[in-house]
Amino acid sequence: MKARFTMAVVAIAALLAAPLSFAADKFGIFEKIHASNVSFDETTAALDAAFASSGLTLHATHDVRLPDDTHRARVYVLTSSAYQDAAGDESPRTASAQVLRIAAYTTGDEQATFVNMANPVAHAMVYYSGSSNYDALVAAAEAAADEIRALVSAVPGEAVSVQLEPLRTEKHYNKYKGDGPARMMAKFRNFRKSQLELFGDSAESFDAVVERVKAAVKGSDVADADDTVGWEQVAVIPLGDDAVYIGLTNPYIEDRMVRINSRFRSDGKSDDSPYPGVDHVTALPTDVLVVRQGGETKVLHYGQMWRMQLYFWDSGYRAFTANMGVPGAIAGSIEDTLGQ
Repeated sequence: MKARFTMAVVAIAALLAAPLSFAADKFGIFEKIHASNVSFDETTAALDAAFASSGLTLHATHDVRLPDDTHRARVYVLTSSAYQDAAGDESPRTASAQVLRIAAYTTGDEQATFVNMANPVAHAMVYYSGSSNYDALVAAAEAAADEIRALVSAVPGEAVSVQLEPLRTEKHYNKYKGDGPARMMAKFRNFRKSQLELFGDSAESFDAVVERVKAAVKGSDVADADDTVGWEQVAVIPLGDDAVYIGLTNPYIEDRMVRINSRFRSDGKSDDSPYPGVDHVTALPTDVLVVRQGGETKVLHYGQMWRMQLYFWDSGYRAFTANMGVPGAIAGSIEDTLGQ
C-alpha cells in the first residue's frame, strides 16, 4: 500500500512539473471572461473598486470613442508583478507581452455588458517563442490570466471563458508573421522584424529619450476620427530597468479598428448593435517601446499591418484589401509625431 501511494505521489509530482502542452488547441488573442448582469457604469465601478484589493497594478483607464456612440467601452491597462518577475531576464524587446489589458464593453440588442481580456497566454506564445524559459513564461502568463479572472469576479454576473476570434494554434503564434495570403502584406516578418526603429541614442540617454517621447506626444494636436494626426498617451509603464512601454491612441485608430472589424461580421450584429467589433477594443492602446540594449537606446513601434493582423484578422481578407492604406497611415502618423 505504501509503495503504491509513493508511486502515485511521484506520478502526480511529475505531471505538475511537466511543461504545459496545448497540442492543437486554438487560442483567441482575446478571451471573454465575464457576463455582467448590471449596467456598464455599475460594472466599471465594481472593477475600479476591485483593484484596491488586487495584486494587479492598474496603470490607466481609457474610455474608447466608438462610432455613432451606440456602444460603450472602457479599457484598463495593468501589470502583474509576478509575471514581471518571471520575465525579468528576458530581452527588453519582449516587453509588450507583460502589458495586460481588460475591457468592459456593451454589445447585443440589449447592450448588455461583458468583460474580456487581451489573452496573456497567446501574447506570451508570440513574444517568448525564442526564449529558453518559454514554458515557465507561458505558465506565468496563465497565472496572470487567473489573476485577471479573480479581479473580474468582483463584478456581479457570471464568469465565462470564451476564446474570441481571431483563433490560432500555439505553433502559429510562435512563428507569427501574419495570416493566410495577407502575410505578404506584413512582409513575412515576425514580431522582432516588425519592431520598427523611430530613432536611437546612447544607453546613457535612456531616461532622456523616454521624456522626449512623452513630450512629443503631449505636444501633438489630435485630430478627429477622420484624420490620423496626433496621439494621446494612455499609459507609461517601466518594465524593468531597460524597457518602458508607452501606450498610445487617437480617435482615428479607435474608429477604424471597430468599423473595419464590424463590417463583415454578422454574429451579434443588428440595428441596435451595429458594431460587434467593440469586443476587440483590448487591442488598445498601440505600443511604443523605449528599450536599452547592446549599448544603445532605441525607440520602437510596430509595423501596423503586422499588428492589425494579429488583432483583427477575423475581419477577413476582404477587409484588409479594402483598407490597405489604414495601417500605413497609422504608422506614418506615429513616425511624424515621435520621429522629429
